[in-house]
Amino acid sequence: MVSGGLMLSAFAPNVQFLIFSYGIVVGLGCGLVYAATVTITCQYFDKRRGLALGIVTTGTSIGGFLYATAQNEFIVLFGLDGCLLLIGCFALNIIACAGLMRPLHPPAYYLKQRKALSEKAEGKVLEKTPVAEDHVEKDPSVTIALVTEERKYTKSPLVRFIKSKQKRYSEYLRSAGELLQNRVFSAMCVSLFACCLGTYPPLLFLEDLAQTEGLIDGISTIPLVSIVSIAAGVGKLLLGVVMDIRWMNSIFLYAFTLLGTGVALILIPFTKNYAGLQVISAMLGFFSGNWSVIPYMTTKVVGMDRLTEAYGILMFFGGLSIMLGPPIAGWIYDWMHSYDLAFFCSGGFVLLGGAALFISALSCWNKKQNECETTEKENTTECDSVATVA
Repeated sequence: MVSGGLMLSAFAPNVQFLIFSYGIVVGLGCGLVYAATVTITCQYFDKRRGLALGIVTTGTSIGGFLYATAQNEFIVLFGLDGCLLLIGCFALNIIACAGLMRPLHPPAYYLKQRKALSEKAEGKVLEKTPVAEDHVEKDPSVTIALVTEERKYTKSPLVRFIKSKQKRYSEYLRSAGELLQNRVFSAMCVSLFACCLGTYPPLLFLEDLAQTEGLIDGISTIPLVSIVSIAAGVGKLLLGVVMDIRWMNSIFLYAFTLLGTGVALILIPFTKNYAGLQVISAMLGFFSGNWSVIPYMTTKVVGMDRLTEAYGILMFFGGLSIMLGPPIAGWIYDWMHSYDLAFFCSGGFVLLGGAALFISALSCWNKKQNECETTEKENTTECDSVATVA
């Protein structure tokens, strides 16, 4: 989906087509790739899960920094269409990387096939025993009655399909409702929504703010967005290492990064030189490395069994706020003709999210049998299953 959407965007006749090909197709593909990669990483690693998540999520920052530089060169050499085609080709490497990600639990159909092959190889295939003839079925009246009952019981494939999907969706909604009843998890959803709503719009307007205020002439050699990407990579790696410390509480660590982000955003309007904006960009980038903390924190709150479902709910809140944030910030600028109020509002949102999560998680501190963290067992024996499937 990522590769196809990028290549399809090269032939876009208008912006509406780009909204579909680039916004929906590529965006949905990236969301699926990210969620699946993070979930698989949490399943594979236990003792060094924080470091593993830090390394995995750092790749997004490195890729963002490299692509930001390479795309400008591609556009100059090959034009926008050629640039999209090249990036679409590069995205095909996702398939090669995903091919190495094997499930810890082999699929049921694979186990059945393997068992059948082993029995056949050993010559232990059992012959079917002859079934005794049923004289009842010879009675025409009984046969007609059985056929009638079978027709009543058997429904059309469409009805069965709709009912099965309806049952699955209802079970999923019920399970999601149970997760949202968890006070800490609900606070995580609110804090992530507030964080994405307040953090991402300023990153889009930082360079424009510097040029509007006359802090820089033209385009900087190292743009502020590149500084944010580099600092984000460092933050993801270091925060991942910190999470592996035995006494470290991942919930408080995430709340601390939100509070730091909020303070940095509020300081932007008071910064009157480009060097100060560079320092604040580095702070914002480092604290935005808390994306490596989110899956680790989610496993502690809901457990490994419900990680996929819970992480999907969190990404829904994050994606919704990322979609709403830039239009709101742009509307504030059009209304006030100044970025100051937009940055104050953004910082306020993030501070509120961090404070809400911090307060909701206070009851989890110093509890032996805590209500907010679900301990999971180390599944080292499942490595044999992975090797077998591979």
